[in-house]
Amino acid sequence: MHPFLNIAIKAARRAGQLVLRYSSQLERVAIESKGRNDFVTEVDRQVEGEIISILQGAYPDHAILAEESGSHQGNEFEWIIDPLDGTTNYLHSYPQFSVSIALRHKDKLTQAVVFDPMRDELFTASRGEGAQLNDRRIRVSKNSRLEHSLLGTGFPFKDLDKLEIWIDTFRHLIKMTQGVRRAGSAALDLAYVASGRLDGFWEIGLHPWDMAAGCLLIEEAGGLVCDFSGGQDYLQTGNVVTANSAIHAPLLDIVQSGLPPDFV
Repeated sequence: MHPFLNIAIKAARRAGQLVLRYSSQLERVAIESKGRNDFVTEVDRQVEGEIISILQGAYPDHAILAEESGSHQGNEFEWIIDPLDGTTNYLHSYPQFSVSIALRHKDKLTQAVVFDPMRDELFTASRGEGAQLNDRRIRVSKNSRLEHSLLGTGFPFKDLDKLEIWIDTFRHLIKMTQGVRRAGSAALDLAYVASGRLDGFWEIGLHPWDMAAGCLLIEEAGGLVCDFSGGQDYLQTGNVVTANSAIHAPLLDIVQSGLPPDFV
């Protein structure tokens, strides 16, 4: 195991312990609103601080991009951290949330960890070495037909101006697939694509910390990831389409067909 991945796993497992510890006392957790349908808790902040402490303890010169504390300057290595992806689920004791940690080196994702503390499921990947779930190799699904697929997605709940675009795409895909699921943790949804539980996923307006680790998991599990133009700027645009190689193109075609000409 790569030393970078090993320290990311250590940080993710420690974060998961803290998340579970606080889950039994949610009525006492302080909650703040960052915007419409966007919340942060003291759990998010404390867990993020613990992750950063572990990563910086091992690699003090590395840069960090974290959801709650923002950008920390450093060298060409950058850790991308979401301490609690699925905060709303967590606050409602809905058991679908995760810790997401990725490492980017000179604009290329190289390490990924997504940890589901409720199920004790650890998804990991190192570039060029495949993806694993609890040390067992995983691959994207072998489903070759969109009409036989199960997809994941997320609502653009922080930018409701794009809701009609999402609804139009959903209207097409719900008729052409076996189903669409919206579980509330993009990092876990992407990990599920990597492990074949979902055949594909699309979403509008994600942040890098929501998807960096999950996207590398999918690539290392044999899947394809792109932005809505079909390019590789998904971390910059926040718009992502991913699936196995057989259904990626038809899924992207449907997503693109619902976009207005001036869509950004």
